[in-house]
Order: sequence, then structure tokens, then C-alpha cells
Amino acid sequence: MGAKADLTNPTEMFDDGMDSVVIRQYGAGIKGGRTLDTSSFPLSAVRAGHVVIRDTVNDIYKPMPLNSGNTAYGSLPASHEYVGFVVNSVPASRAMVGIMYAGEINDKAMPYPITGDMLTAVKTALPMIAFMHD
Repeated sequence: MGAKADLTNPTEMFDDGMDSVVIRQYGAGIKGGRTLDTSSFPLSAVRAGHVVIRDTVNDIYKPMPLNSGNTAYGSLPASHEYVGFVVNSVPASRAMVGIMYAGEINDKAMPYPITGDMLTAVKTALPMIAFMHD
């Protein structure tokens, strides 16, 4: 008998059940979605509701960086802009995502809170996003 190969994708568990809770109402998003550059993203999954940014020089989409402890969002890098929110959780190794720029987000169910200056900047960049919760 010859060589054997497993042609199935391995099952990965990363769904925390929050996807449908975070995105309360999908209004509009980037057609076709985008593949995120996760080369410097430290986690194994990009969760629904994660902020997506774009490198305006190279037109590269990325998940918003995290702080050193991976417990909150870090700072927006230079030459980057806020473009939306991840619609469905995906493995970071296959970060092909829908990006919502209009709709309702449950701000209490997001993977990381958005507060202060970041909240002001996100609301300015994405005026058709409403942050709501029950």
C-alpha cells in the first residue's frame, strides 16, 4: 500500500458562543470580506467583535493589536485606520473574515472593551456602528 494523507481539515474549537451575541444587527460590511494579516497577532483565534484596522500605506488589513498581556487593545499603529469589526470568530491561521462597518455591536460582549480615546476615535471612523447592550 502507498503513502497515506489525511485530506480533512483538523477540527479546531475556538467558538465561545458569543458570535451571535456580539454582532446584534449586521447593517453593512466590506464586500467579500478580507484576509487579515495575523503575523504579529499573539492568539490562536480572532473573535467576533474584534476591531479591524487597515495599514493605509500598504492596504493591509489586520486585527487591532493587543497590549503586552493580551488583556486589552493596544495602541493604533501609525499609518493605520479603524475599518470595522470581525463578524465571525476564525482561527488566526486562516483569518478570512467578514468586516462589518455598519450595524449594532454588543459592547458588553466584545472580546475587549473599547473605552476613552479609542472609543471616540472608533465612533468617528465608524459613525454607522451603534454600541448597545441589554
